[in-house]
Amino acid sequence: MPPSPQPPARREPGDAGERSQKPVIWTVSVSRLSDLFRDITLEYDDRATIEPIYLGFDEAARHIRERMETERCDAVIAAGSNGAYLKSRLSVPVVIAKASGFDVLQALSRARQITPDIGIITYQSTMPALKEFQNAFGFNIQQRDYATEEDARAQIHELKASGVKAIVGAGLITDLAEEAGLAAVFVYSAASIRQAFDDALEIARLTQLEAGRSHGRSTPLADTLRAKHGLNDLRGESAAMETLRQSIVLYAKSQATVLIQGETGSGKELVAQAIHRENPRALIGNKPFVAVNCGAIAESLLESELFGYEEGAFTGSRRGGHAGLFEAAHRGTLFLDEIGEMPLALQTRLLRVLEEREVVRVGGTRPIAVDVRIISATHCDLEQRVREGRFRADLFYRLAVLRLTLTPLRERPQDLIALAEWCLKKSLAALGARPHPNLHAEIVACLPLLSAYAWPGNAREVRNLMERVALFLAAEPLQALSPAFLLSVAPEFGQAPAAAPAAAAADAALQAAESIAQVLARFGGNREAAARHLGISRTTLWRKIRKQ
Repeated sequence: MPPSPQPPARREPGDAGERSQKPVIWTVSVSRLSDLFRDITLEYDDRATIEPIYLGFDEAARHIRERMETERCDAVIAAGSNGAYLKSRLSVPVVIAKASGFDVLQALSRARQITPDIGIITYQSTMPALKEFQNAFGFNIQQRDYATEEDARAQIHELKASGVKAIVGAGLITDLAEEAGLAAVFVYSAASIRQAFDDALEIARLTQLEAGRSHGRSTPLADTLRAKHGLNDLRGESAAMETLRQSIVLYAKSQATVLIQGETGSGKELVAQAIHRENPRALIGNKPFVAVNCGAIAESLLESELFGYEEGAFTGSRRGGHAGLFEAAHRGTLFLDEIGEMPLALQTRLLRVLEEREVVRVGGTRPIAVDVRIISATHCDLEQRVREGRFRADLFYRLAVLRLTLTPLRERPQDLIALAEWCLKKSLAALGARPHPNLHAEIVACLPLLSAYAWPGNAREVRNLMERVALFLAAEPLQALSPAFLLSVAPEFGQAPAAAPAAAAADAALQAAESIAQVLARFGGNREAAARHLGISRTTLWRKIRKQ
């Protein structure tokens, strides 16, 4: 059962800090759907600020309207009758989570394991196609629809009286079915809820983009069109971080394209924003920084979002057409995240825009001049994708005039203290708690434990862990941050690492067997093969060669 319906604590706009950088999404549910919302929320924590509202119908609508007088919300996610009610009464976009046909079939299959007498109750309409399924597989299914909670309760009692022993439905239906003493099968799957979150993210992004456009290019832009991070947000004093900062300052002086390569969570967008902010022309007139994840948007939608479209270009197109992200980023920076996931057809169009410095909207013929700096990022090996024919070679060289490879955190453990301390202080401040006076010494004492972990999620994983640690420290202000305490709140540290950190593994291999020169000689000078043999990246191998 979900938590008791208590509205979340009100936050004033100025208390949000970093919050305004990301889309703000509220999930609304008073049923077991809350549990599924909570679980999926964890997967989207780095992409949006998501808050649950444990209210329904009129209470939820009133609560949301009151909060929106002083707070920002870009989209609401709800389901079933609750979602339909909110959609008709709120000005904010409401995404209604919908169970897919596969969800329904899976739920019916689970119900059939309980009893052959099944009822399914859906909001406002039934599913005629289920009759064919029922006849083909010998299921005894009774369908009902409802409009209000009282109506749903009446339908459940009617089905129970007719001999039905299991009910398939959404949260309200399954809660009422259990109250009536019947078996209840929840119809939503995690995949369907993820789709609702993806839809809400896209709607929120477009909402923020339109808000920025509505002010025109000569006025302050929306949060999504401004770079919030700079050099000061790059924490760490290692040689790799110092080299990175120097490269950012140098690259910021140019308008050439930049390709940033790095593992997940290593801070690729943060680096892109820093390059944009260090550029002298970005300081004049608050030039826009527009980001888009090329792997998170369907190909058909990505094309219209990047290049825009004319009125009538396709069914459902907006009257008057729609300016694309290239136009929104005019005289600023367009950050193409996960560029390696861009479909080949769009790669051709992107190359043309880069060469001609003009864009033609979908369904249009008139070229529109754009002055945009392109910074792209990827976690994959683009050169390998070029060899495989999955990425255009000419586009790769056009995007990679300047290159940056971000060193993973496991290869610069000396940066852990500064990064962990900064993230923990920010998390404690967000909770209204003060850090211990000796916090730095406590983190230093935990360094052996922190350094032994491989940090596959890099800086993002450190941030998420420190948010967890801050929650426990705020609840127990007298608790010291010790290795034992850290293990208690982060059991992943107690597990044996799947593999030693790459740099340490490489050093051990070299000490136990061969030098770098011997490994290179064995593979005929092929650095890629040598790096693969050592279990390190080519960049790390190159760095080690330079040290010798």
